This record gives sequence, structure tokens and C-alpha cells, in this order.
Amino acid sequence: MNKKVGFSDFAKGFYFVPLGGSEQFGVNFNLYCCDGKWVIMDCGIGFADERFPNVDILLPDPEFIEPYKNDIAGMVITHAHEDHVGAVPYLWPRLKCPIYATKFTAAVLRSKFHDFPNCKDAQIIEIDCDEVLDLHPFKIHFVHVAHSIPQAVSCVIETSYGRVVHSGDWNLDPTPVLGQPSDEARFRAFGDQGILAYIGDSTNAPIPGRAGSETQVLEGLETVLDGHEGRVLVTIFASNVSRIQSICRAAEKVGRSVCLLGRSLHRMTSNARACGYLDDIQEFVSEAQLPSLPADKTLIIATGSQGEARAALARIARGDWKGLKLGRSDVAVFSSKAIPGNEKDINNVKNNLSASGVRVIDPSNAGCRVHISGHPYRDEIRDMYEWLRPQLVVPVHGEHLMLEAQAELAHECGVEQTIIPHNGSVIRLGPGVPELIDHVETGVLAVEPQRIIKSNHAAISDRRKLQYSGAAHITVVLKGDGCLRYDPQMTLIGLIDPHSVEEAELLEDLQQEIEDTLLDLRDDGIDDDVRIEEDIRVACRRFLNNIFGFKPKVSIHLLRV
Repeated sequence: MNKKVGFSDFAKGFYFVPLGGSEQFGVNFNLYCCDGKWVIMDCGIGFADERFPNVDILLPDPEFIEPYKNDIAGMVITHAHEDHVGAVPYLWPRLKCPIYATKFTAAVLRSKFHDFPNCKDAQIIEIDCDEVLDLHPFKIHFVHVAHSIPQAVSCVIETSYGRVVHSGDWNLDPTPVLGQPSDEARFRAFGDQGILAYIGDSTNAPIPGRAGSETQVLEGLETVLDGHEGRVLVTIFASNVSRIQSICRAAEKVGRSVCLLGRSLHRMTSNARACGYLDDIQEFVSEAQLPSLPADKTLIIATGSQGEARAALARIARGDWKGLKLGRSDVAVFSSKAIPGNEKDINNVKNNLSASGVRVIDPSNAGCRVHISGHPYRDEIRDMYEWLRPQLVVPVHGEHLMLEAQAELAHECGVEQTIIPHNGSVIRLGPGVPELIDHVETGVLAVEPQRIIKSNHAAISDRRKLQYSGAAHITVVLKGDGCLRYDPQMTLIGLIDPHSVEEAELLEDLQQEIEDTLLDLRDDGIDDDVRIEEDIRVACRRFLNNIFGFKPKVSIHLLRV
């Protein structure tokens, strides 16, 4: 890192700047700059964990790129998964650039914009794999790739400094149930023209072999359904349109009707049908029809495969879904993989189902394929390197161990150079030998019910502390001479049971601590309200720490009457 990056540094040359999606799952937000002009690749959400109380969704922070927004040539979305497209409605009003996407991805995005009035002027331009998008000084070619959602593409970004392949999400499913296999011939053709860098998906880079085929999942689901007498519920990612088709075909083969539970499933299937997909499967039955259908003739597809508390599956597992109870004759199939960090929530849902007598099936115990990944395993990545023969590999889309695994694989395959980025890394791709030259500030934004704030906002930090340490709110009313006019009013949250006589006595001891502190202050002739308030706060916090072994958040409201 031999220099600092400023505006003039981006005026000449070709750069890659990932602001999200490197060292983490989701929040994909990648920037390319060529001679002062920018292209954004993907703009996705991530899911918050217990570190972000009252926050479900995380967004990439666009603060770095905003000063350059007049120089953004466009935003390209590789496919319609939430971790690549979900942040667009939140961030587009801050960027206001043209959006380019395939027909299906555009349909998903337009449906999202219905809930975001600030995006009504957004320009969405549909692209396909037969055209070249000219965003001077970029030319972008699109290559069809197999994935678990229709019309996913990899992008070949052509500049005067060389060509870069931005892979997006992909695999080498030889027999997909929707669409065609990844376009090997076009990748090979671009490889023959010369590829400066491959910037690609690392999700399954540590895993040997190949991901498999969605056709195997179709066969596995038929096996699971065959001969089962109760209701079957299958939970998936709502955006996995290929899986929806597999489930419907398996259900039809064994004579089951299919019902969708979850708003996002209805929205996704509607978008798919509008684009010509899912038109050869049976019509879905409505939720209202479920009680009248025989259990052995129904199959439910539900959202919530990641254990989301408000999703359909978690509510059903808790017994909170009106009109639907699962029991001992029923089975729940997790046709999905846990996103790292979601394991605890998923296990909670599984335990609730099991406690109701429901048999729980997932990829670990099914005995057949009930899920395949939409991301490439090591042998598939090897194939891509063989087709493209890149000079440089930059692993993205995954946690650090996954990025390292892809870099190691690239070295095994004879790739000349690898650069493992962090979020905010500035990688100069040209001119000259590519190198990591600096780092820019980046981070994530937290979506609350009524606002968007930075993830390091003091409110989130305070909420996090309250989760673990509780709080004491104390009002102290003094007379003019510094003595108590009334007994302090004390509310302890997360510390005591106010209905316990023994624990309530602690409040009397805490009041005595306040009185002793005030006496000491009067003896020292201290009459400054700021000092008095702080001394009481410190004394109370020390007292509570001695009682509980941890320091709760203590706030003092001091009044003089």
C-alpha cells in the first residue's frame, strides 16, 4: 500500500473495488472504474444476526461511491437473488443510475419497486445474452449460466486495459430443470480472446467434486414423497424457481396438489410465469382449500428455510399459522442449505417441528438428494479456469476461508496471480501488473422498521449492551440543600423480578447507596448537578456490578424542586 487513493487516482486506469460480499455472505456490491467512469455490479442485502437487535436486513453502504454518482454509467444485476438485487430499492434513490438486468431479474425488481415510491423514476433496461452493452469506456457481454433462478448471467467487462469476467453466481448443472446449462462455448471463446482477470464466486471453493444437478433433486423429492401418508411441507428459498418446478413435478407424479405459503413465494412465482416459466405445472391450490383436501393429497411449499421468525415455516412450527397444524403423520423437508450464521434459528424451527411429532428431513438425513447448491464446487471452478485461462483470479462472494480456498485452487491450476480482497480493497487491474493499492472505508447499513442507519450507530450498540447487561433508570429529586425530597424512583430492566420480595429488597439497598453518595457530596461541599448526577451513576453501577457480576447501563435523571 504505497499511496492513498483520491479522486485523481481513479481518473486513469482500470480498478475493482468490492464494497460488500468479500469476507461475508450477502451484501454483494462491487464497483469497477475505468478512466473515471464507474459500473456497479449487483446490489444485494444480507441478513442480520443477534449483534443487530431489531434489525433483520443489512445493506451495503454506498457512501464511498456517492461523490462519483454523476460518473456512474450503470448498475448491472447478474440475477434476482436477494443477496444480489435486494438492496436496489433502498439505495437507488442515493445513486439514481440506469439499471440493467435480464427480463426475469427486471420483473422481480419492478415488483419490489411497488413498495418503494422513491424508486418510481428508476430506469430498468432489459438485456439478453445476444447483445453487447456499451457503457463507454466499458463494453459488457453477458454469458448465460445455470443457477437456481432463471436468467442468471456472468459478465465479461471489456476495456482498453483488458477483459475481466465477473462471474456472479453459477454452477455447471449438466441437466437443469429450467433453462440451459452454463454456456461453455462462449466462455471458451472469451478465453481464446484473452482474460485479464476472473473475479468469481467462492461459496463452495473448499468443497471437492461437483455440485450435482437439479434433476437429481427432482428424483430425490419423488423418493421422499412416494408412499408418505400425511402432509408434506417443503421449505426453500422463495427465489429458487428451479426448485419450485422440481417440487411441483414430483408432487404431480405422486398425485399431490401444491399450496404456496408466504408472500415472497407468490410474488416470485408470479414473476416467473410472467416471463414464461412454470407454465407446464399444475395450478396451485389456495390456502383456504387446504382444510378440505386429504393430507396425503397435499404438499405445501413454505418460506422460512433459514429459520426467519416471521416466515411461514417458523409460524407453522410454533403453531401460529391459523388453520394449519402439523403433527405426527406429517413430514417437513428442508430443501435448502443453511447460510452460515443461521444454524441456531434453523435448529429452533426444527426442534419446534419435532416437538409436534413432525418428521424432519434435510440434506443430512434424507438418504437421497433433496438439495443441490447453485454455486460451483472445486472441479467446476477448475473447468472455468481451463476455459478462461485468466492471468489473475480475485475470489469474491464468500467468507475469508472460502476466498482463500479459491486462491489456493487457482495456484494449483497454474494461474499466474491471485489477490484476495477485503471489503473496501482497491485493486488496480491496469495498466501494468495488477496490484492491491489501497483500501477505502466501507461498511453496512442496518434496516430498522422505520429508518436506515449505519450498523455502528450508537443506538444499535446500546441495544446490544442492553441485551446482555440490562439497565437501571433512576430519577432523583433533590431539595435546594442537596437532600432527597422524595424517595428515588427506580426501574431495573433485565436485572430483578419486581414480584420477588427478596429481589425487591435490593432496591432498598440501592436507595441507601444513593443516600450515602449524596451525603459524601454534601460533606465535600459539592453542589454541581452534573457532578452529582455522574457520581450517583457511578456509585449505582458499581453497586449493581458487585451484586450481579456485570455492569448494567445506568441512567440518572436529576431534578431539583
